[in-house]
Amino acid sequence: MKTKWLKFIGVFLLLLIFDAALKYHVFTSIPKMSFLHPFYPYGGIGVFKDFLGIQFSINHVENLGAAWGMLSEYSTLLFYVRVVVVLCLMVYLVLFNRVRRREFPLLLIITGAVGNILDYILYGHVIDMFHFKFWNYSYPVFNLADAMITIGIIWLLVLSFVSSKKS
Repeated sequence: MKTKWLKFIGVFLLLLIFDAALKYHVFTSIPKMSFLHPFYPYGGIGVFKDFLGIQFSINHVENLGAAWGMLSEYSTLLFYVRVVVVLCLMVYLVLFNRVRRREFPLLLIITGAVGNILDYILYGHVIDMFHFKFWNYSYPVFNLADAMITIGIIWLLVLSFVSSKKS
């Protein structure tokens, strides 16, 4: 039992450190994305352009809100909501979760949320950097923590769907 939690803590710290290091590098090395750079790579680092109509660049974007910058005028409230959600998820994971398959997706969600909480503490906002443009549609810029949260939620939804099909 202790070994499992040590592995979880190790994965949590590894993912959190990778997320924080990536954000720090973007914060210190790439100028903020602005309207002064309307064309690819938008003031950032171009990764690929026009790969089957898709563009991808690493950009520095400050996000005061939640997903896609929503509720940015309530950034302090969002900070406290994130903290409460993380604490609730941690209590659920440690004390109440009895389904082993939910553990890793919950860990991803918690790690991503903690990564974004740390951003708010360190920088006063969340640092986003992955910018995709799909056939002239500019997808909202996101970060590794957001990807972890999204993958964790989708994973839980799939598990829920699969378990409901079995019963």
